[in-house]
Amino acid sequence: LSSLKKFDEIKKANQAAAKKLVEDQLSSSSEDDDEDAEVKQGKILDKTFTIYTSQTDGDASELERTRQYMNEAFQSGAMTCLICIASVKRNQAVWSCCGCFCIFHLVCIQKWAKDSLFLVSSPLTDDDFGKKDYPWPCPKCRFEYKRSETPSRYYCYCGKVENPTVDPWLVPHSCGQICEREFKPSCGHKCLLLCHPGPCPPCPKMVTITCHCKKAKPVPRRCSAKEWSCRLPCGRTLLCGQHACENPCHAGDCQPCPRVSKQRCICGRQTVERLCASPQWQCDQVCGKCLPCGNHTCEQVCHAGPCGDCPRSGKRSCPCGKTKFTLPCTEDVPTCGDSCDKVLECGIHKCSQRCHRGPCEICRQEVEKQCRCGKHTKRMPCHKPYLCETKCTKIRDCQKHQCRRKCCSGNCPPCDQVCGRTLGCRNHKCPSGCHRGSCNPCPETVDVKCNCGKTVIKVPCGRERTIKPPKCKQLCSRPPTCHHPTQEKHYCHFGRCPPCRQPCQKTLTCGHLCPVSCHDEALVKQTGLHQSAGPWEQPSEPAFIQTALPCPPCEVPIPV
Repeated sequence: LSSLKKFDEIKKANQAAAKKLVEDQLSSSSEDDDEDAEVKQGKILDKTFTIYTSQTDGDASELERTRQYMNEAFQSGAMTCLICIASVKRNQAVWSCCGCFCIFHLVCIQKWAKDSLFLVSSPLTDDDFGKKDYPWPCPKCRFEYKRSETPSRYYCYCGKVENPTVDPWLVPHSCGQICEREFKPSCGHKCLLLCHPGPCPPCPKMVTITCHCKKAKPVPRRCSAKEWSCRLPCGRTLLCGQHACENPCHAGDCQPCPRVSKQRCICGRQTVERLCASPQWQCDQVCGKCLPCGNHTCEQVCHAGPCGDCPRSGKRSCPCGKTKFTLPCTEDVPTCGDSCDKVLECGIHKCSQRCHRGPCEICRQEVEKQCRCGKHTKRMPCHKPYLCETKCTKIRDCQKHQCRRKCCSGNCPPCDQVCGRTLGCRNHKCPSGCHRGSCNPCPETVDVKCNCGKTVIKVPCGRERTIKPPKCKQLCSRPPTCHHPTQEKHYCHFGRCPPCRQPCQKTLTCGHLCPVSCHDEALVKQTGLHQSAGPWEQPSEPAFIQTALPCPPCEVPIPV
């Protein structure tokens, strides 16, 4: 029984190791950078774009942006989760933002959404919590999602298949079906590519449509560029009602009329040259017409219609508003002699003066006032504010610093200090205000170049130390280090060039050419450089030096 149990344990361990080996080989961060992988990648891209290019007669110029996202999905280390700064592999559950199309690990974005919602709702009381659907933002583009939109399951890019299988002949995290997402802006058609990362390309369908001004005949055009202009004059009547639009056929409303004409003001006293687009205007003159009372004139500035009744006619109230008088419009309303009793600016006490004209005085009654923080009281005039010198010791919402504001009411303002913590990239510090929780990912990108600098890939800041340089297809441009005028053709690389394998071709003393491989930089082992002091000393590894060897003796047979 013990031997069988041990055999089952070993069997399970071997199966787990084999499964892990297969997953590592299928991961997007694998090290297959050979020619076969590139040919395979090209076939997968062609298969994805087949239906789209069949609609555009082979034109793939509109697919460059989508192609870039798909190349990053294949490229080693190009797909990086900005939350944990780690590579996104084929066999890992992911989530894609619909705003910036950035890809994150599903576990990382779930934790990010949970932390964001907690930080937003933490200042709330238990009664307010849950009453409002607070949003959480995308770590990169800050596009806001509702609490109900927090991802809980792993879907492909088009959202049709849950937990898509790992297929080496499909784009990573794709289901292989037609995308069929609505184009943006919506035109009624759907995307024809196979399930893909990044934005959908412009709509390739052909539609028959006329120009903006509707004068030209309908012509067939690509749906993504169906708006067109015939370049003829628009001809629509402008808002002034007198002139027609002279601009070439255009979209939207016509511009205001640019012509100038003589126009009267509203009251009709003045006439000036003005733009047709603004016919209604007022002059600076007071109306001055006699009102129906016969004693006063209209004091309004340039108006239309009748002037109206005299504002001093009818019943008028005294300054305090308690007594009404019926007097001719030529007489002023007297004060009633009663107390004013209007509420003062303090909102508590009333004016104790007799009925008077003009504003009431400030409140001068002495009251027992409590300071803003509620710790001290003092007897002082009602109109003066009372602030004590006690500094607030509460911790601000950052949970790090004290408020330190004098006589604080308890509603402490947000922390005004800079966070300054080192971000996950280890290169920059957080520029945001002091906050709780983890900092936002570093928004910077870094260029990783090959040795010659002609091949560049952009990676998130912090990944440049672990990412491998891109494989360059340019030939190495270093000068040869041997006696040959040119070196063997090989691709751009780091480190020393490989040894020259061209025939030596030096002229020997006998007149023949040396036929062996170039030996200007041969590695020769050095011996006898260091004598060991005794048997206790460890022997050192042999040292190799690069040196030029003489040509071997000529082996060409000759008659003697």
